[in-house]
Formats: sequence, structure tokens, C-alpha cells
Amino acid sequence: MRAVVTGGAGFIGSNLVDALVERGDEVTIVDDFASGKREYLNPAATLHEHDVAEPFAVEADVVFHLAAQADVQTSMKRPDYDAEVNVVGTVNTLAAAHAAGAQVVFSSSGGAGYGECPGPVAEDFPFLPLSPYGIAKKCGEEYLAGWNRIHGSSHISLRFANVYGPRQDSGLEGGVVAIFLERMASGEPTLIFGDGGHARDFVYVGDVVEALLASAGRNGGPYNIGTGVETTVEELHAACAKVAGVENRPEHAEARLGDVRRSVLDVSLAARSLGWQPTVPLEEGLLRTWTWMREEAS
Repeated sequence: MRAVVTGGAGFIGSNLVDALVERGDEVTIVDDFASGKREYLNPAATLHEHDVAEPFAVEADVVFHLAAQADVQTSMKRPDYDAEVNVVGTVNTLAAAHAAGAQVVFSSSGGAGYGECPGPVAEDFPFLPLSPYGIAKKCGEEYLAGWNRIHGSSHISLRFANVYGPRQDSGLEGGVVAIFLERMASGEPTLIFGDGGHARDFVYVGDVVEALLASAGRNGGPYNIGTGVETTVEELHAACAKVAGVENRPEHAEARLGDVRRSVLDVSLAARSLGWQPTVPLEEGLLRTWTWMREEAS
């Protein structure tokens, strides 16, 4: 198929582009390199260097919309910028896809969207974000659903848990796995905001790519994409230390505004409707990420 990947030079986007190219699809990347990296570009893909906050055009069967301002703390400090990228950028993507007759597969956020979770929550749990980033993702979902009602389209939203894996940027606070592993590799101290009891659902990027591929041509949703397994940040730190072969205790700082205490997703609807389920357990995913990081450093 003809696929466009906005944010195709970024963490999830570049991994998706590689998978699309590998299976023989015709791929175009839309990226302005605000956070994406040119070294992650797949040479078999066509690059359209562009900011999604400005209107653009595509020729595609499906548009995977992954371009985003993806840091919760940046959204707390700069909600106007977050909305420009995450809301206006989504509207522009929908307009481009509508003109091309293409489907949009949208990367929403279960981690930031549901707010506090009493346990693994399904898609009908109240979507009550506690940050401008989560609010913008909720707006994006509403735009997709509205376009489907207005135009009879079949755009689909995927609510990601906390994605980790190769190519994640340690400079973004959401990339806690990348931050821990990079600091452990360099012998620097590690820092946990709060008491370490904050729980998250960590899903490997390869599993997320498979969910994106499984969504093309489908409808319905939104769909949670995670593992259904919660891991505290303290437990994650210990798992990272084991993989890295180090023994160090983290320092602690005050918890940050906008960070929910517990976030974990029920992914059974995606299993039933998309035929998708996660396959990479946390320890294996951390090992793959650590191996990639060491290879990049050598």
C-alpha cells in the first residue's frame, strides 16, 4: 500500500517506516526534525520535510499520524505550543488524508488520557487527562470521530501505553527507560520523581508497530495498546539495573505536576478486534534496548 508516516524520523515512526519498507510498501515520511533524527530515515522511503502545524498534501492509502509534541512536562509549560502541534497538526493531517481519500491511524495516549487508573482500564473508562498533552490527544480523537461522522471515513485511534525501545530519546522526560539506561551506561546517577511507587504500563516499540500495521484498513476503536501489566518506576529502575549489570540506588526528587500515580491499560479489545496482542515481556524488551544502545555507542 501507499503509506505516509508523519513523524517518520522519530522514535515510533522510524521503527514503523522500517517495518513498512521491509514488507514492500511505498512509504513517504513527513517530518520537520523538531525531535526526529535524520540518521533514523530509511533510505527506501521518500522524505517530505514539513511541519504538520502547517497545511500539507499527501498521496496515500493510509496516513499513520505519529508526529507530536510528546512530552507531558513540555505541555505543562507550553500548552499553546503543545496544542499547535498536537491539535492543529492533527486537523491538518485529517484534511490532507480527506483530500487523498486516505485513512488516518492516529497515535493517541492511554497513559496520559485516562488520568488515574484503579487497575487495567478498558476503552470505556472515563478519558480524563491531567495534562495539556493528554487534553490535546483527546481533542485529536474527537476530531477523528467527528470526521468519521461527517465524511463517512474509517479513521482509527490507538491509545498507547508507555512505549519504550530502540531510538527512544532520553532527552524527553517520557522516555524513562532511555533515561535510566543511558545514565547507567555512563555511570551517572539516576533520578526518580516521587517515591518510586508510580505505576506504568510499559509496551515495547516493536509490539506497537505491529498494532499500527494491524489497524490499517480496520475501523472501530479507539483501541488500547499496552500490556495490561503495571510496573512501578522503582521496579523498572531495578530491571534496568539488572540488564545494565550495575548496582546503584536512584536519587529521589519531588513528584511532578501532571504525573498520574497509576496508569495501566486493558488491551483485550485490540486482541478481539485487531487480532493483536503484545509479545515482548519487559525484561526482554529492556535487553533489546540496552543492546541497541551499546551498539550505537560503539
